[in-house]
Amino acid sequence: MSGHRFERVTDRRGLREFLALTDRLYAGERRYVPTPRQQIRRWWRDGVPLFVLRDAAGAVVGRTTLHTDADLDAKLGRRCQLFGLTEFTAPAAGPLFDAIDAHAAADRDLLFGPVALLPNQAGGVITSGFDDRGFVDSAWNPPRYPAAYEAHGFTRRFVSDTWICPVPAPDEPAPALGAQPDGTRLELHRGNVRRLDEQLDLLRGMLNDSFAQLGYYTPISAAQLRRQTDGLAYLLDESLLLYLTRDGRPVAFVLCVPDLSDFLVRVRGDLSPVNQLRLLATRRRYRREAVLIVKGVVPECQGRGYQRLLSTHLHRNLHDGGYTTLRSTYVERDNPASAAQYRRLGGRPLHGYTFYARER
Repeated sequence: MSGHRFERVTDRRGLREFLALTDRLYAGERRYVPTPRQQIRRWWRDGVPLFVLRDAAGAVVGRTTLHTDADLDAKLGRRCQLFGLTEFTAPAAGPLFDAIDAHAAADRDLLFGPVALLPNQAGGVITSGFDDRGFVDSAWNPPRYPAAYEAHGFTRRFVSDTWICPVPAPDEPAPALGAQPDGTRLELHRGNVRRLDEQLDLLRGMLNDSFAQLGYYTPISAAQLRRQTDGLAYLLDESLLLYLTRDGRPVAFVLCVPDLSDFLVRVRGDLSPVNQLRLLATRRRYRREAVLIVKGVVPECQGRGYQRLLSTHLHRNLHDGGYTTLRSTYVERDNPASAAQYRRLGGRPLHGYTFYARER
């Protein structure tokens, strides 16, 4: 790492330099959707270690976080040094990866990332589909990124795809609700801004249950969910948050949000109060495309068609709301049931997607 310095961000000047790197790397690039600056600042205030890599002239040429998570260690059975928000110029890739390894805690036996802050939150690297833009809660990067990781000894983990689906007029009636042939009763519920905290807590319970078997997933706490959904209430399209109850018990859910990617690109990820007001005033512009953030069915009710039922109602609500396109955050390739639902909608894989690991 001759000629480079790896420094922890300790003051607001360093934080500005950390944030400004993506402005330079992706100047004029509308396919890259930045992580909101307010989110990164909140992580820094909360003590998440942010680092910058400087070249011999002192310019920032790389950045990353270095953090750990005991729950993910337990899930993977390894002591992982996590890294995230990881960006770099082409010549800085090797020095940055070496610096991550050199500054990892001595008891860590695996480098894993990029994650911000966990795989079930955000992060990842796209490995194909570079001509297609990214979107909120997903990654976009140039082809040199996966090439750089793999040239420096990283291997792919949790290989996945994001998906894109058209929203044509529905061609089938919505499945029947109410009393079922087996004597149970199914009821469909939609989002309600006034009850959003209560509804999100219901979704959190179903999410933790339905995703527990996935290799990368660690349970989301109430505090984590509040941070991840901060600001959702004033942008929520209530018709795109749906959940199903069986005899009064929540058993399946889907959460979509309007795709705000174009706005985030235009303001370079700066959701300041002024820009939030601008977004609120123009939010109807961003109700033509949507992003499916998460969906699931509690384990004991999987295989009963509940997710397909929700997907049919979601499709109808998207069409009725004027949406033309639905994108989905990553789905692992060994999860064919989730992918099948997108294929039924006429969807296709959008980006190849992966996380990376390297033994120490």
